[in-house]
Amino acid sequence: MTDENQYLEINKKLWNNRVNHHVASDFYKMDDFLNGNTSLNSIELDLLGNIKGKSVLHLQCHFGQDSISLSKMGAQVTAIDFSEKAIETANNLNIKMNTDVVFINCDLYSLPKILNLKFDIVFTSYGTIGWLPNIDKWANVVAHFLKPLGKFVFVEFHPVIWMYDDNLEKVTYKYFRDKPIIEETIGTYANVNAPIADKSITWNYSLSEVINALINNGLTINHFNEFDYSPYNCFSNCIEFEPRKYRIKHFEDKIPMVYSILATNTNSFSVMV
Repeated sequence: MTDENQYLEINKKLWNNRVNHHVASDFYKMDDFLNGNTSLNSIELDLLGNIKGKSVLHLQCHFGQDSISLSKMGAQVTAIDFSEKAIETANNLNIKMNTDVVFINCDLYSLPKILNLKFDIVFTSYGTIGWLPNIDKWANVVAHFLKPLGKFVFVEFHPVIWMYDDNLEKVTYKYFRDKPIIEETIGTYANVNAPIADKSITWNYSLSEVINALINNGLTINHFNEFDYSPYNCFSNCIEFEPRKYRIKHFEDKIPMVYSILATNTNSFSVMV
């Protein structure tokens, strides 16, 4: 069996090994979060709007900070992640924060087999789709779980960023998806000195692939935007030019770093393919 066919096992090991280091890192600001600060950023908050009383499905939730932040905004939140360690940590945090998020340990593609609900909003953000080998199947899962006229809120790092090497100095990978990117990773974006080393398998999806996958699965694109900064200091050679806004120092404001999509489910019903 090739590494590509084992992507789920390989990537799950990587994310399980990262959880404790992420919780303890300055990157995730756990003390601030426990003291009431939201983990959500203005980009996604502007798209979400007032979600009080809304049902929200959060895909690829990691250890649950954003899921809990959504719950504290008054939403009824169900959140999933394939990492057992992440969901264990999320459930513990859920109890500690006195929130009622339903956390499910499941890989994204298998979710329709175990969850029989529809949602007002499906939400996913920052560093999610690159871990998935089939973008059309991803979009089909999104559509499957949306109520008619339900909203999909999506924020992701721009595919231009993933074309560069780790130091963001030269173009190394194709913009248009060719084959999986198989790498040995040392440390983690949240703590580059973390004593962990794991293989990773990722894919880079162009904007057209993402948008067309959503359209082909019955979603109408209501909003699309690109941003010349990241709300996270997770790339090499970043500078913070405004609070919680980071750019690659030598690129300044010359490249896109993040994009966002708001889409509506215009299917009267959704069927898994």
